[in-house]
Amino acid sequence: MSSWGGSSRLAWAGLFAGSLCWAGNALVARAVQGQIPPLGLAFWRWCLALACLLPFIAVPLWRQRAAIRQAGWRLLVLSGLSISAYNSLLYSAAQSTEAINITLVSTCLPLATFVGAGLLLGEWPARHAWGGLAIAALGLLWLIARGQPANLARLDFNPGDLLMLLAVLDWALYSLLLRRWAAWVRLPPLSLLGMTMLLGVPLLLPFYLLEHSRVGGFALDLPALAAIGYTALFASLFAYFVWNHGVRVLGASRAALSSYSMPVFTALLGWLLLGEQLQPYHGWGAALIFGGLLLATRTATR
Repeated sequence: MSSWGGSSRLAWAGLFAGSLCWAGNALVARAVQGQIPPLGLAFWRWCLALACLLPFIAVPLWRQRAAIRQAGWRLLVLSGLSISAYNSLLYSAAQSTEAINITLVSTCLPLATFVGAGLLLGEWPARHAWGGLAIAALGLLWLIARGQPANLARLDFNPGDLLMLLAVLDWALYSLLLRRWAAWVRLPPLSLLGMTMLLGVPLLLPFYLLEHSRVGGFALDLPALAAIGYTALFASLFAYFVWNHGVRVLGASRAALSSYSMPVFTALLGWLLLGEQLQPYHGWGAALIFGGLLLATRTATR
């Protein structure tokens, strides 16, 4: 099917909507830094998401128990990478780096996934897809430099950026394994999300308890409840569902290209919610990013 067929268009729309939710996730993580410990936010986010989803998937999961047994240990690996590790690393990174840095480092995902897809899946993107990736990367650099290329020489990265890079590599591996194990993991997207949460929350629990014993809990006030609610409903249930669907329809490497939109969405959210001013370089960077994505996604994988 063409990448612009009905199913693919819906998958792309979902991926970009998910990127918008994850841009908000980075802003929330930074906003509650110092108020909610990182593993505490990750743990309670997934607990709430699981509580909301479980009534709708409990019966289907029972009916799909043969498919769950067939997936076996692969589901455990996917759960550890996606539920337990990724957001724990992201929220830990938010303790020492800005929200925009989180989304900018996230844009390393397409390159990591393009290379990983070739090595693990034998799916090397077509030549024009690499050209689109390069154009989108140029737009990203324009955003990072704030329209002044000389600013690139003065960039300062910190340990939080390194943690975010580890999170990106973790997510790339999850996406590639999800694609590679498609023949064994034959669960519908909603059931897959539910099973990864059912397995991932217990995997996360010991690390949360260790953090709690060291730094304590947090006040369950309105900002904390709002942060947990947003991350559970939008950055967890919705964003993970559309990501899993996008990877199955489009492949891991093309789905990863949607991460280039996150810095654009972060800038827009900063303008709408925080009163930050949009500058001309935002427009030029966004144009290059989405132009490159358009070129890359219209080409087929060899």
